[in-house]
Amino acid sequence: MNAVLWSLAGLLAVLFLLAGLMKLAQPREKLVASGMGWADDLPPGAVKAIGAVEVLGALGLILPAVLDVAPVLVAWAAAGLAVTMAGAAAVHARRKEVPLIGVNLVLLVLAAVVAWGRFGPHAF
Repeated sequence: MNAVLWSLAGLLAVLFLLAGLMKLAQPREKLVASGMGWADDLPPGAVKAIGAVEVLGALGLILPAVLDVAPVLVAWAAAGLAVTMAGAAAVHARRKEVPLIGVNLVLLVLAAVVAWGRFGPHAF
């Protein structure tokens, strides 16, 4: 099970790192033009903050365990990303973007599994 949790954490870390860096590096207008219509509903600072949360969450899924510095932060990072995905699903539901809700729910479940495993039976 430890290998499964590492694999899930690695996958989530890559996905959230890429998504977060994209939100940090590109202006809001470019994100909206590329299909992220939700970004038009938020101020540019909020979009950058979401990107920063995603990058920090991605780093938190891996670095604490690899560096053996407060490895419980892995579980907290996973839980935080699950909450972030719950918020994203709510935004997409309000905008009636049903296919995107499914993506958010899959990521939420994967992050919740990592959080459960690292808080519980497979903690570091």
